[in-house]
Amino acid sequence: MLRPSKRFDSPPTTRQRVSSTFLSLLLLATPVKVLAHAGHGDEFQSGSQAAPAADAIQVDAATRQRLGLKVEPVSRQRLAFGLKTTGQIESLPNQQVEVTTPVRGTVTRLLVQPGDAVRAGQAVAIMTSPELAELRTTALDRRSEAIGSTQQAQADLRLAQQNFAQQQNIAATDIAQARTQLSFAQERFDKDRELAASGALPRRTFLESETKLAEARAALTKAASRLEVSEAAAQLRRAEAAVQVAQSQVQLSAETYQTRLRQLGASANQDGTITIAAPIAGTIADRETTAGESGEDAGKKVMTIINGSSVQVSANIYEKDLNRIQTGQRVQMKVASLPNRTFTGQISVIGSTVQGETRVVPVKAQLDNPDGVLKPGMFAELEVLTDRTPAALLAVPKSALVTSNDKKTLVFVQNGTAFQPTEVTLG
Repeated sequence: MLRPSKRFDSPPTTRQRVSSTFLSLLLLATPVKVLAHAGHGDEFQSGSQAAPAADAIQVDAATRQRLGLKVEPVSRQRLAFGLKTTGQIESLPNQQVEVTTPVRGTVTRLLVQPGDAVRAGQAVAIMTSPELAELRTTALDRRSEAIGSTQQAQADLRLAQQNFAQQQNIAATDIAQARTQLSFAQERFDKDRELAASGALPRRTFLESETKLAEARAALTKAASRLEVSEAAAQLRRAEAAVQVAQSQVQLSAETYQTRLRQLGASANQDGTITIAAPIAGTIADRETTAGESGEDAGKKVMTIINGSSVQVSANIYEKDLNRIQTGQRVQMKVASLPNRTFTGQISVIGSTVQGETRVVPVKAQLDNPDGVLKPGMFAELEVLTDRTPAALLAVPKSALVTSNDKKTLVFVQNGTAFQPTEVTLG
């Protein structure tokens, strides 16, 4: 026979046979009210309503509604049971993070307090670093030089563009003039050739016209391939390339500094400080650094962040029971600070070795903790649900049980508008 103080539900039985058809539970919607609780007794027989006993409590519908009382039927269930053990609640390994300084330096500001909720990536501290300050100064000097080089290259480019345009204009004028002279020489040559053919023009004069035509053609070719234009075009291309190089130097001037920041996982501020960000979402558990405190090396602990939306409980299972448990198996858990609440989860880890003389194997179970009531370090009573009762048993919720002044375990059974306190035996 289990004692009523056990934390896991057990099937109650009445002291004599009762028809469950007419049994109904009275549950409280608000746990702090203890006017009535649910249960079953022996005052209902064969589907008929008995007269209320002297100790029955009369509660009309309006009062029930005002007090938030809940009435439910008793049901038969195959109850889960299993191995019971004790354990301790822990944070999940990947949900507890120590925030540390990424480099040697001084923490100048702390932006959060213990108990504050933070999101991943949120700024939690500001620090300075001699190493990063030197890199930043070098980067700024290089950037200034690169900007100066870019400005000079852009000025040279503008001059090259102007010179190229000027040489093109000169070449265009020379080409137009050469074409005019060529046209005139061609016209005179054609005329002199006709006259020479008829014998009206001396051959010497015809040869002079032919020579001048060749000279005009050569002059046009020279004007079209003017060397100054080619040189100006080459100068323009060199100036354009110099601008591109200078602009690349501007972009690369801070690359060493930015690469180092990326390696450290930090972000730089305009004043030369760096921001330390929260690596995970969670709650600030503690702070171990004060503003103005310096660290000679990287890795000085600043604070701890815990994400308690899920936790794990560590416990031990005897070697002889190993064949009854497996990962993924359901568990139920209770803690002393919340005696009326049962938490559920599942086995996540089963140890690979049996420990020493105790012959136990460590196991871990993961549980959801959305409201954060489960705290690391709490002791817990754990039950690994390995079996179910072979037959459905008459059962009431644990919350329906109440202990009387004389240590009897009672439930309250509805009989019309009355609720009869009824002793039950847990078994």
